[in-house]
Amino acid sequence: MLIENFFGHLRTVMQHRHQVLIHCVKAGIIWRGLTHDLSKFSPTEFIPGVLYYQGNRSPNEREREVDGCSKAWMHHKGRNRHHFEYWTDYNIKTKRMEPVKMPDVFIFEMFCDRVAASKIYNKGNYNDGMPLEYFYYARPKRIIEEETSRKLEFLLTMLRDRGEDATFRYIRHQLRKNKH
Repeated sequence: MLIENFFGHLRTVMQHRHQVLIHCVKAGIIWRGLTHDLSKFSPTEFIPGVLYYQGNRSPNEREREVDGCSKAWMHHKGRNRHHFEYWTDYNIKTKRMEPVKMPDVFIFEMFCDRVAASKIYNKGNYNDGMPLEYFYYARPKRIIEEETSRKLEFLLTMLRDRGEDATFRYIRHQLRKNKH
């Protein structure tokens, strides 16, 4: 069982990284794709990934069910700027931790990540509306800065309505526009 989980988790991580790389190349953010999720190979993330591997959802979900929290996820979100959970800080006015605006390049990588995850977990059943459906499903529990959320929702809606080619073309245009 442990050997099967090891290779199953490794295969899932590698397939996911490969799919994110493909998306990042299409989006024009190649470096983000090459460096995407490298922390998943650290012992802090990889070992729980093997122990809680199921193949149809993130092992972090199972780790939370068993242990009450996911140490692998806490490690991961603290090292990967394409997760909105990374973008929180102490607000001196409210004296609370609050979400802050994400730079666009990391929103674009987050988009690539979410689409790739939907493809990997849904396999042959995937359609371009699934990442948006998941976005809506998780919305009530999400703590994300408003403009960041709007931009991600816009991209996911464009994906559903116009497809990958149009969405990646839009992202590349935004990157070019932001350079000037």
